[in-house]
Amino acid sequence: MRNILIIGAGKSTSSLIRYLSEKSTSQSLQLIVADKSLETAQNMTKGFKNIKALELDIFDQETRQQAIQNASIVISMLPARFHIEVAKDCVKFGKNMVTASYVSNEMQALDEEVKAKGLTFMNEIGVDPGIDHMSAMKVIDEIKDKGGKILMFESFTGGLVAPESDDNLWNYKFTWNPRNVVVAGQGGAAEFIQEGQYKYIPYQRLFRRTEFLEVPGYGRFEGLANRNSLAYIEVYGLENISTIYRGTLRRVGFSRAWNVFVQLGMTDDTYTLQNSEEMSYRDFVNSFLPYSPSDSVELKLRHAVKLDQDDLLWDKLLELDLFNPNKKIGLKEATPAQALQKILEEKWTLKPEDKDMIVMYHKFGYEINGEKKQIDSTMVSIGENQKYTAMAKTVGIPVGIACVKILNKQITMPGILRPIHKEVYQPVLKELEEYNIIFNEEEKKYHGYNPDQL
Repeated sequence: MRNILIIGAGKSTSSLIRYLSEKSTSQSLQLIVADKSLETAQNMTKGFKNIKALELDIFDQETRQQAIQNASIVISMLPARFHIEVAKDCVKFGKNMVTASYVSNEMQALDEEVKAKGLTFMNEIGVDPGIDHMSAMKVIDEIKDKGGKILMFESFTGGLVAPESDDNLWNYKFTWNPRNVVVAGQGGAAEFIQEGQYKYIPYQRLFRRTEFLEVPGYGRFEGLANRNSLAYIEVYGLENISTIYRGTLRRVGFSRAWNVFVQLGMTDDTYTLQNSEEMSYRDFVNSFLPYSPSDSVELKLRHAVKLDQDDLLWDKLLELDLFNPNKKIGLKEATPAQALQKILEEKWTLKPEDKDMIVMYHKFGYEINGEKKQIDSTMVSIGENQKYTAMAKTVGIPVGIACVKILNKQITMPGILRPIHKEVYQPVLKELEEYNIIFNEEEKKYHGYNPDQL
């Protein structure tokens, strides 16, 4: 039996564990799922074959190193900042490693050592990053192989609620870490290129600069810019490209409503609120509004953001129970962002039978034989329920596929890798189709941008 050590048993591991367990007999696999909470690990492994649960504190060096030494390959599903501890041990003991997280500077610094030992450390092999890399590189390489020149690349991904479970006015529920949603876009301006011009959107304007996209069969979405699109020029080999833009998808109207929280300061994570534990939801909202001896909190908020009472956006705010004087934040020394997250989780958490949805949309503009063309590539994946979400599926299954292919020496490239090479993305994308993760490509005429819109 070949031992696969999975460190971290969070929500995203459900589909990974199921995938590997289903392969365990034919591939001679023994799974060890390790987590700081033994109960969490046991719950994740319950009902599966060839699998064991292990209690493991990532900062317990002796236990961590022993577990890694006993493994044939290591999958780290820990929060990104903890991967480096695992990675250093994998180098020390000569173990291949897989993660779904972005390559950090600390991870990249291990590249020479990893190559010297002939090891494969596959990173960014989840959904975003991951499936986005693979599906984009497939089309980019096909265009280049035909002699085409890439003029434009836009890419959007959204973790959303599926239409059949969409029962709130925001058309949104948390399918991933809620904190990441609340603080998204902070820490610098969004940077991208449009028709050769560098563009910047500061955080306070981010949610009012959106692009509309139509996904066949699923209707309209809005895309808002991710923080740094420019890094993908080098990663995807798109030097001298005229337009590159990466963004996040939401249903139309979400960003305008979310902008209310941004403008009031409710998404700020840099200071703590006084007496936040005893603060009511209504007190929380009022703390960001000017004093008035006569106006209600509701009226002050509408005045502050210039909102009419018959605006649908107002109904969205009311739906969140923001003005309830009896519900408490209940968190000690909470930042505004943490308090807002607490309020939102009450309304936006998936119910047991709720289904989520991953939507991905790529646009490629290119020139070939003097003719300008465009390819639109879309993928929609619907989850099963609260446990086996589309998010867990699109993160976990690519990780599992890469893990097995590395074990079987079908992926052998050494170093700190992303799945941007044909050796990796071709077989992984092919197997993903068996799990209904399929991209539909449509070719059309490329119109580019109207210079007046730049």
